Amino acid sequence: MKKLVRFAIAGGLGFIVDAGVLAALLHLTPLGPFIGRLIAIALAMATTWAFNRTFTFDRSGRSLAAEGFRYGSVGVTAALVNYGLYSALLLSLPALQPLVAMVLATAASMFLSFIGYSRFVFRGKAEKN
Repeated sequence: MKKLVRFAIAGGLGFIVDAGVLAALLHLTPLGPFIGRLIAIALAMATTWAFNRTFTFDRSGRSLAAEGFRYGSVGVTAALVNYGLYSALLLSLPALQPLVAMVLATAASMFLSFIGYSRFVFRGKAEKN
């Protein structure tokens, strides 16, 4: 249960970074909601990795590079699901605000992230099936 709470905190931090960067890019730059979201997702992913590695999960016993690669693999997969849902919502519902689409897509991809990170990234070598 402790891991789930910490994962939720990491997700909250990632969400704040994602939403904040997206809002700033939409307001301050000519980047649209699609390019802006790619940048926001990348920064949010870096934020959650640092938090999850430090506070949520035990060290995996792998090198930092191997763990980073695994985290990136899960993160990119979850981000593709998230971005795909985000894009589909914006394209099918043009009146929908990008931040609302971001919230809905993030909620939908959160479960995939937790399973991937807890089972594939931070699971120690000795814990494998």
